[in-house]
Amino acid sequence: MQQAELDAKAPGDLVPYGRESYYKPDPLPPSQDLALNEDFYETLAAATFWLGKLSGVSHELDFPAVLETSLLRKEAIESVEIEGADVDYDALYSVEIRTFDEGRDEPSETTEAGETKDTLEVLNYEAAVQDGIDALDHGKELNVKLLHDLHDTLLTGVPDDRVDTDTIGAYKTKPNYLGDFLPPAPDAVEDLMDGLFTYYLTGGSYHPLVDIALFHYQFETIHPYGDGNGRLGRLLITLQLYDADLLERPNLYLSEYFNRNKDTYVERMEAIRFHGEWEAWLSFFIEGVARQARESVERTLALVDLRREYEDEYGGKSYTKNQLAVTLFEQPYVTSKTVQRLFEVKQPTASRAINELVDEGVLEEVPRHGRNKEYRAREIFEILEQPPQTY
Repeated sequence: MQQAELDAKAPGDLVPYGRESYYKPDPLPPSQDLALNEDFYETLAAATFWLGKLSGVSHELDFPAVLETSLLRKEAIESVEIEGADVDYDALYSVEIRTFDEGRDEPSETTEAGETKDTLEVLNYEAAVQDGIDALDHGKELNVKLLHDLHDTLLTGVPDDRVDTDTIGAYKTKPNYLGDFLPPAPDAVEDLMDGLFTYYLTGGSYHPLVDIALFHYQFETIHPYGDGNGRLGRLLITLQLYDADLLERPNLYLSEYFNRNKDTYVERMEAIRFHGEWEAWLSFFIEGVARQARESVERTLALVDLRREYEDEYGGKSYTKNQLAVTLFEQPYVTSKTVQRLFEVKQPTASRAINELVDEGVLEEVPRHGRNKEYRAREIFEILEQPPQTY
């Protein structure tokens, strides 16, 4: 990257670094006035409305556990897939159901069949979000210390020869690249990050959604860690929305929008670095929040309606089949051993309950290579995996 590539409006400078130059972004807020038009403010209003609707739905409804865990899982899957991972719901639930069936609280420290680097990254992402939510619930600030803890959770235990274990939970010690772009050198990171969190913790300068979008750009431009910057940056969006009381639960999967529009996601941030085009990035970001919040509301209501149907049809009866059907909103992925443990029944009773629900279209067998047959709640997963809506 040469000096000539930066426009006069570029919010940063090139700093000599050996034979190269790294990009040092100016601190937030942007020095130029943001030219945000009427269309932008309409989109901002829509995003705020749908976030409010999502929080209201989450707070008022009897919220099934599968909703929170599965929508958070959707966010985690999409976030790691942006970086080239290949993982699906089945692989993750398969790991968890084997853990449950074996009477363990956590997945084994050794990698088992079905546990790949990609699945472990997703599980770590989920754990990091929950750790962040718990920290905020206990009155902690979203600050550099918490950031290091979340980075540690994201990367610990994930096999990757490229990762220096000494820098997990700590800023990078070597330069890292984004294609031909060289982010700030290691010795510049601490001051830049301190400045970024000072901006955040003192309340920013704009509407909270605008400030979160600015923060995300700045974080990804600083690229403070040796690995995991993309995942951590997207994870922070969820925590900041929660911290700003714009999200009741971590059930907004914004990474799906970024993944679906990956080229635009990258290009809009590059356009800020080189040309100072803040408005295009902010419009893209806020549009994503509006779309994903609306879709999450609709997906949540569809799952709640389905649960009511199951409770009407199967609730109030002590048969194992009926108990299993209504329990699928807590445990949507099962084996015969799962049913035996859940309801303290023998194997023939568990298998009969599963087979009856398969015949009724409630469960479907998932082709696996493990010793035990695995089944998932067909209609629940149809809702979770349905393609994004067009608005």
